[in-house]
Amino acid sequence: MKISGFTFVKNAVKYGYPVVESIQSVLPIVDEMIVCLGDSEDETDKLITSIDSDKIKIIHSVWDNNLREGGKVLAVETNKAMDVTSADSDWLFYIQADEVLHEQYHATILAAMKKYKEDERVEGLLFNYHHFYGSYKFIGDGRSWYSKEIRVIRNDKKIRSYLDAQGFRKDGRKLKVKLIDAYIYHYGWVRNPVEMQKKYTDFGKLWHAEEGYEKWAEEEKKKSVEFDYSKIDSLTVFTGTHPAVMKQLVEKEDWKFEGDTKKKNFKNTKHRILYFIWQNFGWRPFEYSNYIKI
Repeated sequence: MKISGFTFVKNAVKYGYPVVESIQSVLPIVDEMIVCLGDSEDETDKLITSIDSDKIKIIHSVWDNNLREGGKVLAVETNKAMDVTSADSDWLFYIQADEVLHEQYHATILAAMKKYKEDERVEGLLFNYHHFYGSYKFIGDGRSWYSKEIRVIRNDKKIRSYLDAQGFRKDGRKLKVKLIDAYIYHYGWVRNPVEMQKKYTDFGKLWHAEEGYEKWAEEEKKKSVEFDYSKIDSLTVFTGTHPAVMKQLVEKEDWKFEGDTKKKNFKNTKHRILYFIWQNFGWRPFEYSNYIKI
C-alpha cells in the first residue's frame, strides 16, 4: 500500500503557520510528501527545505490574485499539489499548513486505509476535529466550527478540492466516506493577538471582493492592533495531549488568554438549543456536511 501526502503553503513565517510541525506529523505514514510552495514574501522556502526528509518533494507556484474571492485560490493550490502525487499511490493524505496529526492516530489511519483499500465504494476517510482557539488550552466547540472533514482520499484524479479547500468533490458530487476514530488538530486560531490580527486582516483578501476589501480592512485596523479573542460563541478546556511535534510551540506561548468556558455567546436561541443537543446527545442537527457517510 502506497500513500502520498500533499499540502500547500505561502508566507508561513509571516503568519506563524506551524507548517513544519504539520508536515512532520504525517511523514511517518506517507511514502512521499508533496509541498506546493507559493510565492512567499518571507523565508518559507528555507523553512520547508530545513525539514530533514527525502520524502518531501517541493513544487513552486505563483498564486492567482484574480481567484482570491471566496478563497478559490486555496482550492487551486491544493489541486496543484494533488496533481503531482505518484500515480501508483493508493491513498492521498491532505493536510493544511495549520493542521497537525497526533501520532496516537497513525495506527488507526493505516488500519482504515488497509481495510478499505479494495472497497471502491469508499472514496475517502472522514476525520473529527479539535479547533484550538486563543490558546493551546482551549477548543472552540460552538456551531461556527465544522466538526468533521475529509483528509484522506482515494487516488482518483477526478476528485477535486472544493470551494475554499475545506473539502473535496468528484464530478461535482459529494464523496462517499467512512468516519474513523481520529482527530485533526487545527491551530489556525492560536497566535499572539498582534500576529492574529495581522493574519485576520490580510486574509480578508481571500473572502472579500477587491472593491470591498480596502474599506473592510481599514475598519478592522481602527479597532485594535490586537485580535479580540473574546468574540467566540463557546469554548471548552482541552484535556488531552498535543502532538509530540507541537511541544516546543506549545511551550513558547507568550500571551495570556483566559477563556470563560461558562460564558456562551450564541447569536440566537436556535444555536443555543442546537449546542445543548450536541453536548448532551452527541448529535449536530442541521450541520452542513460536504460528504456522504457510508
